Amino acid sequence: MGEMTPKRKTILDFITHYIDEQGFAPSIADIVKGCGISSPSIVQYHLDVLEKEGYIRRRPETYRSISLRQRLRGRIAVHLLGAIAAGQPIPVPTEETWHTVAEEMIEVPAEMLPSGVQAYALRVKGKSMIDALVDDGDIVVLEATARVENGQMVAAWLKDRQETTLKKVYFEPNRIRLQPANDTVKPIYVDPDNLLVQGRVIAVLRKYDLESH
Repeated sequence: MGEMTPKRKTILDFITHYIDEQGFAPSIADIVKGCGISSPSIVQYHLDVLEKEGYIRRRPETYRSISLRQRLRGRIAVHLLGAIAAGQPIPVPTEETWHTVAEEMIEVPAEMLPSGVQAYALRVKGKSMIDALVDDGDIVVLEATARVENGQMVAAWLKDRQETTLKKVYFEPNRIRLQPANDTVKPIYVDPDNLLVQGRVIAVLRKYDLESH
């Protein structure tokens, strides 16, 4: 590694603190603003040097893909695909299409992920799973699998409603119950042919807000 200039140290420190606080990498615009740099091209130049010297790693085709090489040990970069809410199906990627669907990257402690699991992450919208300690704004990490068991929390695509929901799944005679963890929200009952499970939750990430306590 070459000599660290004051400006590059400022950028690297900003990236480190941003990832610690937000759980994902900053954008070029974030760095420009946070470090008081005059233009994105200057930031890009310093990022190129930091990457060449081994301080960071990037995926040019993926937004917010900066990761810290010195912190990769014990942490795994996971693709954040967006929010789990009503709308289009979650675009669970294949090995060939990771970079085309990822919104950004987040770092997850390796111990949270079982060995060999293909994982992705979604930001939660809503409070239907609040009693399962999954709140609005949290990030859930999911194994990309359709094989799930009773009581597991899943991302489920409802074909007739054309929407995705995060619920616990229960297999009942001739139907499937999608159970919220909130007394104010009713369960959803669906025909098995009307449901596509897109993953099961294996970890939950939350930024603790000190100002609200």
